[in-house]
Amino acid sequence: MTEQEIKNLVGRVVDSVINDGNITLEAANALIEKVKAKAEEIGVKAVVAVADASANPVSVQCMDGAFIASYDIAFNKAYTVTALKMPTTTLSKLAAPGGSLYGIQFTNQGRIVIFGGGVPLYNKNGQLVGGLGVSGGSESEDTFLAEYGAEVFSKGN
Repeated sequence: MTEQEIKNLVGRVVDSVINDGNITLEAANALIEKVKAKAEEIGVKAVVAVADASANPVSVQCMDGAFIASYDIAFNKAYTVTALKMPTTTLSKLAAPGGSLYGIQFTNQGRIVIFGGGVPLYNKNGQLVGGLGVSGGSESEDTFLAEYGAEVFSKGN
């Protein structure tokens, strides 16, 4: 994909975030396609999930050959980052033994994920509009893909 095609896609993603503060299905699917393309480039069979600002699912897509378990993990990462308004990598430090949020992963019916691969998505005004969760690779690969997705999303903001 050329740089101009990426800019056009990013523009469409950002333009389709609606004023009520939630990411739309169109924006979520466009973002997921970009993350899946990057996952394919690095050899990861990922599940990519997007939640809206209220942590409700907007879209989840599974690449062929992705782990079955990655579905729940990806969506729960998207849930976690919108529910707590922080990346899962930040939460992992706070949830470590002795951390101020130690044990948080046992709340919310076990939906809180305390390892990398989830990032909040913000509009140009700094308002939380959704969350992105990626699962299927190592923690560092999932984190890379999620951060890539957040960067793609923010470029048009």
